[in-house]
Amino acid sequence: MSLRTQPPTAPVSGRTPVALVAGASRGLGLLVARDLGRRGFRVVLLARDGAELEDARVRLAAEGLDVHARPGDVTDHEGIEAVVAEVEREVGPITVAMHVAGIIQVGPLDATERGHFEQAVDVMLWGPINVALAVLPAMRERRRGRIGVVTSIGGKVSVPHLLPYSTAKFGAVGFTEGLYAELAGTGVTATTIVPGLMRTGSHLQARFIGTGAAKEYAWFAPGASLPLLSISAESAARQMVDATLAGDAVALVSPMSKVAARVAGLAPGTTTRLLGVVSRLLPSGEADGRTITGHQARAELDNPIVDRLTTLGDRAARRNNEHHR
Repeated sequence: MSLRTQPPTAPVSGRTPVALVAGASRGLGLLVARDLGRRGFRVVLLARDGAELEDARVRLAAEGLDVHARPGDVTDHEGIEAVVAEVEREVGPITVAMHVAGIIQVGPLDATERGHFEQAVDVMLWGPINVALAVLPAMRERRRGRIGVVTSIGGKVSVPHLLPYSTAKFGAVGFTEGLYAELAGTGVTATTIVPGLMRTGSHLQARFIGTGAAKEYAWFAPGASLPLLSISAESAARQMVDATLAGDAVALVSPMSKVAARVAGLAPGTTTRLLGVVSRLLPSGEADGRTITGHQARAELDNPIVDRLTTLGDRAARRNNEHHR
């Protein structure tokens, strides 16, 4: 049974509550920001790319939402601390902070270089740590706050050809679950959000590595687009915000994440061996110093069948600002 606490719908001062969303310029982060805005939050969008960030701000402002934009890199802890201080001073006390920023690198271990691991860990492990440590002092002083970290089923089950991603996500799961325990009794909570595949349009922004990059796109893109394998990103964003505002410890978002987490928990050895079989069925490749986006991989593959299988994902990309090349 989920022990839910009262969502922070309004701060004690009566001012509009403020939510900070890291990785909000496109995809899932944009949807999370929109959901929070529709619930009456003053939303601060945080992302590295200035052009994408402005596009996102304009989109949400056009819907009548109270939205602000701040450029920032979650891997830069001093920069994030400065942004948080500025938001607290100019926009208002941060009631909710959600880390959604991520990077997907797809390829076999033979094509993976050390830099891929460093980049994944910087964004998806140090990122949540940097954001949490920046907002926590003020939240703890006010004894009020919600932190949500979007991890992945890849942080519960290490998926073949996504090793840097899973490595970082496992760390993020451990950090956020431990943070929840550390904050017990403080009035601040940390929610570990564990989604499965979602139709955000991320297949076009994912990065494919090595000599088999286009073939990697051929299996990854349909998996992130087909209804039986992926869920609506809008529904996922709503569940994530629900769980974070409620102060839940863990939120397993999507049937796939629930089943995979339970199977791995009950039979970890068998699960790992089965994933080894899956790995042998996936394309091979070697390091060639090249990393290409999904846009580029699709052009190289030039396969109309794969294009048709990604139709829903492509539509999501246009809705969610993932169309930038």
